[in-house]
Amino acid sequence: MPPRASPTSAPKRVVYVLLAALASAPFLLLLLYGGASPSALCPASFRAPRRLPYPSVLWSRVPPLPALPTSPHPALRASRWIVFSASPHAPKHRPLRAVPGWLLLAVADEATPADWSHPGSVLLTLADQARLGFRSVAFLPARGPARKAAAYLFAVQRGARVIYDADARNAVLGGNLTKHFDVNLDRRQGGAVLLQYSHDDPNRTVVNPFVHFGQPSIWPRGLPLEKAGEADAEEFYTEIFSGGQFIQQGMCNGLPDIDAVFYFTRKSSEMEAFDFQFDVDAPKVALPQGMMAPVNSVNTLFHSPAFWGLALSVSVSPMASDVIRGYWAQRILWEIGGYLVVYPPTVHRIDNVHAHPFDDEKDIHVNIGRLIKFLMEWRSSKRTLFERILDLSYAMTEEGFWGEKDLHFMAAWLQDLVAIGYRQPRLLSLDIDRPRATIGHGDKKEFVPKKLPSVHLGVEEIGEVSTEIGNLIKWRKHFGDIVLIVHCTEPVDRIALEWRLLYGRIFRAVVILSEQSNSDLVVDFSNLAQAYKYLPKVFDRFAGAQGFLFLQDHMVLNYWNLLNADKDKLWITNQVKESWSDVPLQGNKIEWFVNQGGMVKKAIDTFQPHYQTNYRRSVGENKIVHCSSELFYIPQRHIGDFSYLVKAIGSLDIHHSIAVPMLFLAMDSPSNFESKALTKLVYRADLPWNTTSLSIYTAKADAVYPLKIRNEIEFVKLIRVMASGDPLLMELV
Repeated sequence: MPPRASPTSAPKRVVYVLLAALASAPFLLLLLYGGASPSALCPASFRAPRRLPYPSVLWSRVPPLPALPTSPHPALRASRWIVFSASPHAPKHRPLRAVPGWLLLAVADEATPADWSHPGSVLLTLADQARLGFRSVAFLPARGPARKAAAYLFAVQRGARVIYDADARNAVLGGNLTKHFDVNLDRRQGGAVLLQYSHDDPNRTVVNPFVHFGQPSIWPRGLPLEKAGEADAEEFYTEIFSGGQFIQQGMCNGLPDIDAVFYFTRKSSEMEAFDFQFDVDAPKVALPQGMMAPVNSVNTLFHSPAFWGLALSVSVSPMASDVIRGYWAQRILWEIGGYLVVYPPTVHRIDNVHAHPFDDEKDIHVNIGRLIKFLMEWRSSKRTLFERILDLSYAMTEEGFWGEKDLHFMAAWLQDLVAIGYRQPRLLSLDIDRPRATIGHGDKKEFVPKKLPSVHLGVEEIGEVSTEIGNLIKWRKHFGDIVLIVHCTEPVDRIALEWRLLYGRIFRAVVILSEQSNSDLVVDFSNLAQAYKYLPKVFDRFAGAQGFLFLQDHMVLNYWNLLNADKDKLWITNQVKESWSDVPLQGNKIEWFVNQGGMVKKAIDTFQPHYQTNYRRSVGENKIVHCSSELFYIPQRHIGDFSYLVKAIGSLDIHHSIAVPMLFLAMDSPSNFESKALTKLVYRADLPWNTTSLSIYTAKADAVYPLKIRNEIEFVKLIRVMASGDPLLMELV
């Protein structure tokens, strides 16, 4: 660390904090990986070190595989099937029951007890699955929902026209699936119409359907977490003819299909049970091409044109397999003119206060935003549907969205479908590749969702929650195109994800830098003493961003107080005397400052003339400026200037606290710096030894320094005090 700029060095204060032993809190999962480089986001186990061979399949030579009398359950035939996993849950936690007119089929895995039974169901044991003769069974994991692939094929082979993908823990409302879903499709043009999300914004690629059904503060498992705060009702909808809803996703009352982030952060106590209700009167809603939503494997109906989309990934974690399948299937669905429709509540599930572990969802949160972007851009010139499915599966393997095992599984799965006589739907041209029709006034359809009671920390929501969500949306809109760069000095394995959780709700992306790189946490190496030299790399990664905000982790940002700051100007703490000071060089006896001053002079001499003029007009020749530079902002219009100046500095060892103010003063005059930003700081460089850092926090300041957050416990304490400025933060603790 460099010496302070004051003539006398202040005595060092050391604060000892007793840290309670705590396993990493599972709810402190990263909120955003958005925007990080593809190589950083691909799990190492999925990255292909070589060019993968493309599967060779001779579709016309796939031998037929009829249902033989020696096959398991040879007499079973039906057009409507319910498929679910034979989970080891106690019978009282398996309320799913047989539905009149439907065949209830359970599929066993390694965890299924030998004496397992379920009222009204037929069990497909592991031994049964092995006898079916399906190629794809060899790729199925020993346990988990992916084993349902054998049951799907079994049902298709025996006459299925509709398959309901279910979970034993869900009770069908009223015991009647036909009442809730469109089981019989009318595919005639000019028939019934459905409400549809508007395609007016081509950049809106994913939606949270929970908002439409009256629960704007809840999000489904598989929604990119940076979208969780988008809770506004639709300005308007459009309409589409019914008949193409080949995949139908139902809402679930009680405990919806939420992720572990929501489950653990919304609980007021470990034993509190969720009981959410969705609007039963809200109309079902379709998604146009170019827009997606999470689809699960516990309450979803598939029509025969989409049976190919039942295959669950075999190489990702169980809680990610259906999410990835859902997005993959939606993209392929567009190739045949189909679409996803989301329905009002169809089932109820009791919250047994037992959530799945966070690790099960890692494949969702690391990759899902990038997957959606990839799927939007993917195109294929293959001539048949199955060839395009295999083409996309190959591309997803190369990109690291799933493993090579999935590619081989998919080739086997498609051959199994051919073998049992499944007929491929014909390809249609993509709507998203045609100019979108203008949405006229008469095409706009209105629907205002209800605002149903929700539960936050055991307290029923009332009107102010809408205001709080409105504030969150307002902050997100203001900072949503700004990239936050956080430099961590504390151990990244304890705190990096927490900063993403806190700030990722607000900013376009949160880039974490540290002197401890960590590829698993997507933390890049950067020496704090010269952190400014790494920033141009971040600028290049987010070339279209409106600006970049740099923040050291000991400085906490109160983003709600910065809405009036001009995002086209430079921000820095030049008006905070404790942070910014002139350092005379003539007669200075501190060698470090003298050396830094010499390097500054060398650097300035290499700058282009107008940068030299700017700097010397503000500083002169006989002093330098020292700024702690824990917090500063660079707008898009100065990105080129900053990058050029860093390059001009080259190998000179100018410290961050000297280089940053030098660069700012070379780019512009202090009179042009934003005067409304970073002026109301709590800045206590010499905190008394008997003063805790949280005691100096106030929500009225633009930022507070120092607040040293070393672990999850201290992060929770920070969130609680910050909630006075952003009440929704209390949902995180």
